[in-house]
Amino acid sequence: MVDARASGSLWRSVRNLPDFWRLLQTRAASQFGDGLFQAGLAGGLLFNPERAAGPWAIAGAFAVLLLPYSLLGPFAGALLDRWDRRTVLIVANAARLVFIMGVVALLEFGARDLYVLFGALIVNGFSRFVTSGFAAALPHVVPREEVVTMNSVATATGAAAAFLGANFMLVLRWLFGSGDNGAAAVIVLVALPVAVALFLATRFRPHVLGPDRDAVHGSTVYAVATGWVYGVRTVAATPSVSATLAGLSAHRMVVGINTLLTLVIVRHMGATGFGGLGTFAVFVAATGAGAFLANAVTPWAVRRWGRYTAANAALLAAAVIQLGGATLHLSVMMVCGFLLGMAGQIVKLCADSAMQIDVDDALRGHVFATQDALYWLAFIAATTAAAAVIPPDGHSAGLALAGSVVYLAGFFVHAYLGRRRVS
Repeated sequence: MVDARASGSLWRSVRNLPDFWRLLQTRAASQFGDGLFQAGLAGGLLFNPERAAGPWAIAGAFAVLLLPYSLLGPFAGALLDRWDRRTVLIVANAARLVFIMGVVALLEFGARDLYVLFGALIVNGFSRFVTSGFAAALPHVVPREEVVTMNSVATATGAAAAFLGANFMLVLRWLFGSGDNGAAAVIVLVALPVAVALFLATRFRPHVLGPDRDAVHGSTVYAVATGWVYGVRTVAATPSVSATLAGLSAHRMVVGINTLLTLVIVRHMGATGFGGLGTFAVFVAATGAGAFLANAVTPWAVRRWGRYTAANAALLAAAVIQLGGATLHLSVMMVCGFLLGMAGQIVKLCADSAMQIDVDDALRGHVFATQDALYWLAFIAATTAAAAVIPPDGHSAGLALAGSVVYLAGFFVHAYLGRRRVS
């Protein structure tokens, strides 16, 4: 009964915040489309019998898909602190629709991986711009004392929607096939949830999502050109943010290592079509389930111990859990993936809360875009480094053990930087 009353109270709190409820709906539609698109793309490139993908090809695909926007994102993030965020969400979702159809055309005509990845890069860039906009706008539609809880609700909703989208792809792939035409059929359906997100974004009142003022004086060109500078400067000047971003970067590096290990092991088992994608999807689902559980646990942990201690405990636990992955047994790795997903999400939610509470609204878009860049640059760097040493069959206990070392490094940096934190 206590849980039911608590759930009912949380539900009433959400419904009593109409703009947050609308933001939640928009995020759910958007991230369902993200999950469907990313899974459809992975199926079309990495688990497509018409295409081959070894360790370097996998690492290269991640780099082409993620690196350009990771470097340019903080520049674009300046626009979230200058333009009406409602307008940004509308324009970015409209652009996603256009480029999604471009990716469909490339797959239909059997274009080379590089061209498909270039189109997907643009779609992914607009998607991440939208996600940063949601995070930056949340404090405008939620009272300050409810930011941690409602951020967990928003993150859980987005993660669940992305998970459902990714798994819905498996049904579509079974129906349409695992070749290029099947991948195109999957991705064309991504337009539907993105169109819903576009419609929902138009329902916000102008300027209700912020920003309230412009912290960077001068032209828009100047604001964009100095995006990295203001973003990094704000991170460095806010100990709670710099500490959690250090821990989060360590987590993303380990995710990169583990992702490559799992992909190569699964492909070496001879599973390149639907079966291979299904096996990999189980690992993704386990990690996602752990992250989802963290969304429920984190508000309680932060209230009891504070953001600093909660993130420290999560990083230390992750270092121990990663040792289990060194067995390279798929069942053990799946359990480790679940627990690491939970630990990593705790750190991520602490980082989000630090940026939403401790950073001025006029610079919040800069900081969220900088976080997004660090998030993916760490992933790309680790994946590329792992590709240089991973054996053809993927069985490298040393790489898994290196992940534990990375987690420990993240813990020590977080503990050192966060001593001046604001809990």
